[in-house]
Order: sequence, then C-alpha cells, then structure tokens
Amino acid sequence: MKSYGQYCPIARTSELFAERWTPIIVRNLAAGCRTFTEIREGAPGIPKALLAERLRLLERHGVVESGRKENGRGSVYTLTESGWELKAVCDAMGAWGARWLELQPHHLDPAYVLWATSRLIDLDEVPRGGVVVRFDLQGDPVRRFWMVLHRPAAELCTSHPGRTEDMIVTTDAEALAQWNLRRTTFQAMVRAGRFRLQGPVELQQAFPTWIRPSPFAHIAPADGPTAPS
Repeated sequence: MKSYGQYCPIARTSELFAERWTPIIVRNLAAGCRTFTEIREGAPGIPKALLAERLRLLERHGVVESGRKENGRGSVYTLTESGWELKAVCDAMGAWGARWLELQPHHLDPAYVLWATSRLIDLDEVPRGGVVVRFDLQGDPVRRFWMVLHRPAAELCTSHPGRTEDMIVTTDAEALAQWNLRRTTFQAMVRAGRFRLQGPVELQQAFPTWIRPSPFAHIAPADGPTAPS
C-alpha cells in the first residue's frame, strides 16, 4: 500500500480505501455477501489473488474480520464497526455518481448487471414455490443467465440450474440497468422492444413487481452529466 506521506485523514483513508476494487469489496460485504465466492460474484473481473490480497489488507486494518464456515471449507467475512462506517462513504460515492456521471457502455458488464438485479429481488413478491427465470441478454455475443428466485435468497447461475424455466426474459444490459435506476419505466422498455417476456401471463404481469429500484434510483441526474469529451 503506497503512502501519500500526509497526516491528513483524507490522505490516510485514501491510502486504504481508494485502492482499486476496495470500495467494491466493502459495498458487496455491506450488501450481504459473506464468502469469497459471493464477494467475487459481485466484482466480475477481479483476479482471485487480488481479492485475497485486498481482504487480507482490510483485515489487517480492522475493516473486515473473518471466521471459519460452520459447515464446509473456507471463511466467512464480515465488516467490523469501522467497516460499517465506510458504508456511508460508499453511499456518498454512489449518490454523487448517480447525479453527476453518465452511464457509459463500459459500465454495463452483463454479469454484474444481473448480479445487481438479483440483489434487488423482493422475494416476498415471488410465488412461494419459487420461480426460475432465464435471462437472454442481447449483444455480441448473447449472454445467458438463470435466476433462481426462492427463499431465502435469489441465486444467479451461468449454467442451467437443473430446474424447469418458468419464464424467459429477453433484454439487454443497458435496458436492465436503466430500469433498475428508474431512468425509464418497464412499460416504456416493453414498447421499445427492449424487454420481451415469455411464460405464463400471470408471471409476466407480476415480474415488474419483483424487482425493487436501485438504492440510488431516487437521485435525479444533473442537467449536465459529467462525461468524457
């Protein structure tokens, strides 16, 4: 960890928190991720070795603590009191980004968009027997995912989960992200042909009610978003 050589608390915090991937790791832990795999699923692209290094660093600084799983191999990770205080920093970053930064194509990793969507599922709205939804994300190439919606948590799969698909949703990563952020309505995306649903009518009608808005959906973008020239 490089030092700015400054006693200023902003500089000292930046040495730890402004490292690449560190805010994402803290965000994922605050969102309920507990295992190495769960944290990594919400950070597509992070090398395993780098994630392990960042977790060790955060543990050394008292931001994260780890313990053994009750069943099976591996560790579980949780935020400490100081780690939970960093959630406010993450929330402030998110609010600023939602207001001032324009959504760009390189922000739309399909795996992350689906992971974030799975975290927004309100399982109290899903039929009690559970539902399997296949997502076909348009692009080059088309990316296919399955979301198994059952209590206690939604599960995102990159291969067939072995259960019959109840519904198929054809969309694209940008449309899903814009809807999660409530920059548009579900009905508008359907009219534009960017959401197509296949399955029982009752599930198609209920689908929009299952997905809560992003925590930053209430923040209106500024009139002049900051974007590369």
